[in-house]
Amino acid sequence: MTPASVTAFCPGHISGYFRRVDGHDPATTGSIGAGIVINEGVTATVRLSPHSSVVVRVRSPEGTAREISRTSPPLSFALDRLGVTVAVETVCRLPIGAGFGLSAAALLATLSATNRLLALDLGADAIAELAHETEVIFRTGLGDVAACQGGGRVVRTGPGIHGTILRSFDLDAPVCAVSFGPIHTPDVLSSPAQMAQVAAAFPQRQPKNFMEFFACCREFSAGSGLETPAVQRVLAECDRQGIPAAMTMLGDGVFAYGERACDALRPFGEVYGMGMADAGVRVESAA
Repeated sequence: MTPASVTAFCPGHISGYFRRVDGHDPATTGSIGAGIVINEGVTATVRLSPHSSVVVRVRSPEGTAREISRTSPPLSFALDRLGVTVAVETVCRLPIGAGFGLSAAALLATLSATNRLLALDLGADAIAELAHETEVIFRTGLGDVAACQGGGRVVRTGPGIHGTILRSFDLDAPVCAVSFGPIHTPDVLSSPAQMAQVAAAFPQRQPKNFMEFFACCREFSAGSGLETPAVQRVLAECDRQGIPAAMTMLGDGVFAYGERACDALRPFGEVYGMGMADAGVRVESAA
């Protein structure tokens, strides 16, 4: 029996450092770098419909889901590529465009739910390939789709979804973040000058543990030219308190780790509490 709707969830991804890798097509274009797959992300509910539609909602701390958009060009593009029509509703708690990998999460959750709803028999790789291609085409991300295929603290040593990804599950304390607004990802990713500075700042060593990970992230953000004054103030306070912290890439914000992280960030704005995800995208329900 065909369900009337399917709901899927995909975790987000906070990138700590990255370097663009240009291939000969979207599949081989992407990035290398490192980050944390987080247990906050995007829930997508897909329903049967004769015409495709998209509603994007953000959930407030009180639990109310507020509509912020009735369009998503990347989602519409991906559904068109599949040749299907469905009604999509995405819901997230974290701010969109602020460095939490939510565009990739929305694509993976939506495509996974659509695959189940319409019995398309697509494998996980085919779904990830389409999501990654869409991200590259719309310049909304380079490595988030690859990371969000699983959980953990990730180090990506090859571009695209088939690149080598090392996953470590060594973050059992809270991960907290504060955001001062978005950085327009397409502007950064399409700027040759900015990408050259980002590439020059890429760490030359691979972190062996989470403390080395945060050290590499800080080395990168300091040299990338992306740190804003607000980010620098938060990082200075975290340093003063001995709390591992780094800039969200690409977003005007900071993520920090440890039992005291949320308290350290609270004076700077709304704090988003989360943790490391232990798995990637999953279908949650069919009704």
